[in-house]
Amino acid sequence: MVHVSQNLRRTCGSIVLALATMIGVTALAVPSASARTVLSNAAPREIVVGPDGALWFTNWGTNSIGRITTAGVVTGYTAPSIDGPEEIAVGSDGALWFTNTGNNSIGRITTAGVVTNYTDPSMDEPYGLTAGPDGALWFTNYSGNSIGRITTAGVVTNYTDTSIDTPYQITSGPDGALWFTNNGNSSIGRITTAGVVTNYTDPSIDGPQRITTGPDGALWFTNYNNNSIGRITTAGVVTNYTGSGIDAPEGIISGPDGALWFTNEEGESIGRITTAGVVTNSYTDPSIFWPEGIVTGPDGALWFTNEVGGSIGRITTAGVVTDYTVPNPPTVSTVSPRSGPTTGGTLVTITGTDFTGATTVLFGTVAATNLTVVSASKITVDSPAQAAYLYNVFVQTLAGKSAAVKGDLYTSVAPPTVKAVSPHSGPTTGGTLVTITGTNFTKATTVLFGTVAATNLTVVSATEITVDSPAESAGLRNVAVETPGGKSATHEADWFTVT
Repeated sequence: MVHVSQNLRRTCGSIVLALATMIGVTALAVPSASARTVLSNAAPREIVVGPDGALWFTNWGTNSIGRITTAGVVTGYTAPSIDGPEEIAVGSDGALWFTNTGNNSIGRITTAGVVTNYTDPSMDEPYGLTAGPDGALWFTNYSGNSIGRITTAGVVTNYTDTSIDTPYQITSGPDGALWFTNNGNSSIGRITTAGVVTNYTDPSIDGPQRITTGPDGALWFTNYNNNSIGRITTAGVVTNYTGSGIDAPEGIISGPDGALWFTNEEGESIGRITTAGVVTNSYTDPSIFWPEGIVTGPDGALWFTNEVGGSIGRITTAGVVTDYTVPNPPTVSTVSPRSGPTTGGTLVTITGTDFTGATTVLFGTVAATNLTVVSASKITVDSPAQAAYLYNVFVQTLAGKSAAVKGDLYTSVAPPTVKAVSPHSGPTTGGTLVTITGTNFTKATTVLFGTVAATNLTVVSATEITVDSPAESAGLRNVAVETPGGKSATHEADWFTVT
C-alpha cells in the first residue's frame, strides 16, 4: 500500500464532499432514512460512547467535537486548539480525549464542553487513540512512525520501533497490551504498557485500518485494500475472511448481538460478520454516505459516522437505519458598526452563516442583549456594556461557537472628555480657530458648540482637536466632542462665549 498522509486523505475527502454538494445531492429534513443527505461540512470521523450516556464524535471538517443523544439531539463544541480531530476515546478521568492531526496535539474535552490541549515534540500527525489498561491514553503517530502515551495529567512518552510503520488505529487488547494496525507495512503491532513492541505479519493483511477486541477474545481488524476482515489471536495467529458484503471496510466494533459490525467506506454500507467468519448481512441505505467510525450505543443499536454525508447514522441489529445531520457551527463574516460606547446599547448587525437557532452572541466573553435571529445569515443585537477594548464577536448555537476572524472585530470605545478650550470666546460670525484638549478623541466625528456643529474638524491626536467655531447667536456655550464612544459630558472647562 502506498503511504498517504492522513492530512492529504482529509483534503481528498473535502474534495469529495465539495463535489457531492456541487452535483446537487438532495437535502431533506432529518432524521431521514429515505434520501442521501449532504447538509453539513462537519465530516464526522470517529464516534464513542461518552460517560454521560451520549455519543461523542470528531468533526474534522469543521474542527469541532460533537455530541448526540440517543434521541438524536446534536450539540457541537469548538475551540481554537481543535484542528483536524480524528479519533476520540473516554479517559480514566471521565473526560473525552481526541487526536488533532492538523496541529499535532492531543485534546481533552469535559462533558461540559471545556477544552484543554496538550502538545509534545514527539507528536507527529497523531491519529488513533484508546484508553489503556494503565489509566493513560495511548495513540498512534501516523507520520512519526511511533506509539505515544499521555497521562491524564498531560505527560507524554513516545515509543519507537523499526516495525512501526504509519500506525493507524490502536485498541486495548484482552491480554493487557495495546494492539494497533500498521497501514504502511500491512502488519499488526502489539505494545506492552512497558513499551515492548511485537509485530505480526501475514499475506492476508493488506492496508489494515481499524482494530477492536472481539467477543471471542481475539482482535478483529479491517483490511481496506483487499476487501476483507482479519482476526488475530493474542498469540499472533491470523485468519482472514472475505465476502460479497465487504467493500473497502473501515471501522469495526463488537456489536450487542455477539457479532462484529463494520463500515464499508467505498461500499457505503454497514456490514456484519459473526465470530465464525460468516458475513451475514450488508445493510445499505441512501443516507449511508462514506461511513467511517462505528460504535455500539447505550441503546443497543450501532451508531456510525457518515464522513461525506456530514451525519451520524444509527442502525438496529435488524438493519433499520436512521440518519441525523450534524449542523455546521456558525461563522461570522461582518459586524456593523465596528465600534460603540462602553455603555453598550449600540444596535449591531452581524452577518455570516448557520445562525439558525443562535442562543448567544458574545462580545469577547460578555453576552449581548436583545438577540434577534433575522435569518440564517443575519443577527441583530444590542452591544453589552464593557471596558474599552477590541473584542471578537462570537455567535453560539447548539452546533458550537464561531471561530475568531478579522471580520468579527468590534471596538468598545471609552467616551471622550473635554478638559480645556482655547480661546474661550469668539464672534457670532464664527471662524475662530479653537483648540480643544481632553481624552479619547480618536475617531471624533463632531464637535458641538451648544447644539451647533463646528467646522473644519481636525483630530490632531487622541488628546487634541482643532475646529473653527460655528456662526451662532451671542451667549455661553458648552463645547462637546462626539466619537463612537459617545458624547463628552459637560465640564467646567468646556465653555465658550459667543460675543
